[in-house]
Amino acid sequence: MNEFGFVLAAYLLGSISFGIVVSKLFGLPDPRTVGSGNPGATNVMRSGKKAAALLTLLGDAGKGWLAVWLAQHFGLATGWVCAVALAVFLGHLYPVFYGFKGGKGVATAAGVLLAISPWLGLSVMATWMLAFAMWRVSSLAALIAAGFAPIYAAISGFSIVTVTVFVLSALLVWRHKSNIRKLLDGTEAGFGKPKPGDMPPK
Repeated sequence: MNEFGFVLAAYLLGSISFGIVVSKLFGLPDPRTVGSGNPGATNVMRSGKKAAALLTLLGDAGKGWLAVWLAQHFGLATGWVCAVALAVFLGHLYPVFYGFKGGKGVATAAGVLLAISPWLGLSVMATWMLAFAMWRVSSLAALIAAGFAPIYAAISGFSIVTVTVFVLSALLVWRHKSNIRKLLDGTEAGFGKPKPGDMPPK
């Protein structure tokens, strides 16, 4: 498989939404039709099935990690590894299998960063956990972690990787634009509480 094949395969892998797949396996409603409408682990958690939410989290993070790890394992140049990282992330955000309407990318980004550099990934995850422990708002923790991610990459001495991480962070922030509006007007609810304006279950 050439480099373009790796990038295409990464995008297709990223396009698999584990929130939708796992919910179907557990007999749960499609996460796009309940709660916030986001097919991610946090919204799957609202079903009350913690196992489903955990599998969604592991699946979405795992596909990001696997795509980048395979690119590294087969000796792709750093620039192509970064292209694979962006492709799997974009696949999650804009999946071809689901009408290009995907998740917000937090778990997949974490998996990508862990594969690029365990230190980088763990630093960003620790930042998320610290922010979440302080404010108990998942979206706010994700935004703070996204803001620090390029800084951590730059501290590590990476070059093109830092640019890639910046793009990942910018896309993640963009996908959280509705959450940012709610944070600014004070309507973003904390973890485990229903959010004003959430879509009712069908």
